[in-house]
Parts: sequence; structure tokens; C-alpha cells
Amino acid sequence: MKHLFTIIGLLLTIPVVAQSNDEAAIKVTINLLFDGMRKGDSTQIKNAFTSNATLQTIVKTKEGDVSVRNDDIRKFAASAVKYPPMTLDERLSGMEVKVDAELATAWTPYVFYFQDKKSHCGVNAFTLVKTNGNWHIQNIIDTRRKDTCPDLPKP
Repeated sequence: MKHLFTIIGLLLTIPVVAQSNDEAAIKVTINLLFDGMRKGDSTQIKNAFTSNATLQTIVKTKEGDVSVRNDDIRKFAASAVKYPPMTLDERLSGMEVKVDAELATAWTPYVFYFQDKKSHCGVNAFTLVKTNGNWHIQNIIDTRRKDTCPDLPKP
């Protein structure tokens, strides 16, 4: 009976270990994206995404109307190389990851700095997909605001 409980206990921990490995890999993928932005490395940025990924921003007009703007991932990646390293610096204040099989989401509050000056802040909502054993970003949708942005230390 003692061995039965040990075996059951071990079997119950397998999904937890697998999920924590996936969570760690997801965080690495997301951090590689932002490290690529800081370095101005368009290849590193593109490698974080699936081939048909989408990039979206929730925008609000002065009148208060809300819409979703779509941006091109290739243009986004190419824009990072236009600046010296550390010009584009998106700092995360946390990351909440949820995983089910080959699908994951990550919620990351952030503050974006341009040339060491606070530009804006908000939340990134990532959807990631695990293909060929690796996690890649399928979609990012974010919010942006200029007020009530906290100060975050450099990574």
C-alpha cells in the first residue's frame, strides 16, 4: 500500500513538471523577443514568432472610440534595427502563464522606454503555440497608455 501511494504521487507530479518546463520555455521565448528589441536584432525578433503571427494594439480615439490596429510583424522587426541598441526597451513587471497542451497564453504588464525615457505602459496578452517542440508567439495584443505608468528597473 505504501508503494501504491508513492507511485500515485509520482504520477500526479508529472503534469506539474511538464507544465513548469513549458512555462519556463514560454518565458524564454517572450524574453528573447524583448532582448531582440533591446539589441536591435530583427532575426531574433522574427524567430520568436510563428510564420503567420499577428500583432495588434487596442487604440482609443480622443472621442473614446475603441478599435484594434493590426501591425505587420516584419515591419515591426525591421524597425528595431533602425535604432542603436537599448533604444527600444520594453520592461515587464510580471508574467502570468497558462498552458494546455500546445496552446499557451501569457499576460505581461509592461512599461516601454524609448532612449531611456518612459514612453507608455499597458499589458501584453500573448497567445503561443508549441510546434516541433518549441514555443512561438502566434499573437500579441496590447493596451497602451501614457498615464499611471510605474518606474521599472532595467533588465
